[in-house]
Amino acid sequence: MGKASAKRQPKRVSKKMRRLPVGPNGGVQVLLVHPVEHLGEPGDIVEVKRGYANNYLLPNGLATIATEHHKRMVEKHKLRLLQIQEARVAVRRALAQQLAQQSFTIEANATDEGHLYGSVGRVEILNALTRAGVTQITADQILLEGPIKELGLYTIKLNLGLGVEGEIKVWVVPAVGEQKRHEESRK
Repeated sequence: MGKASAKRQPKRVSKKMRRLPVGPNGGVQVLLVHPVEHLGEPGDIVEVKRGYANNYLLPNGLATIATEHHKRMVEKHKLRLLQIQEARVAVRRALAQQLAQQSFTIEANATDEGHLYGSVGRVEILNALTRAGVTQITADQILLEGPIKELGLYTIKLNLGLGVEGEIKVWVVPAVGEQKRHEESRK
């Protein structure tokens, strides 16, 4: 009697038994959610061994099963990221053109011959840009071949990122107190 009244429990499918899409080389196709060293970037569909997918990538949330739905979603997402990237490049190119039309002045203490007592580096150039209202540039984006040690006009290269480069003109002039002293010594 006990056997007849007992309900059958449905078979439970373990995680290891679920169907994973098989790639052309016999491995498992997964869609990377996070970057995995020596494997790929987010959005890449890669083929790995079943054990690597089941024991490392899927449980740690680094990848998901590469279903047709996921593939379509990734393509839409990549298209959107490409549009965002193009917009960023356009903004940086506009900034490079705007900066190329301006010149910036840096005052420094100098000798009568025009040699600076110190030097002008990235920090001083960044401060001059900030005083002029340009806040989008960081010190790492300013490319100097070496410190500036003399008065004059210099063309400084900028790496604005995303493959966009630009140039700015920097005038290094004697400090106001120094300029008055130079004028008095010439009289």
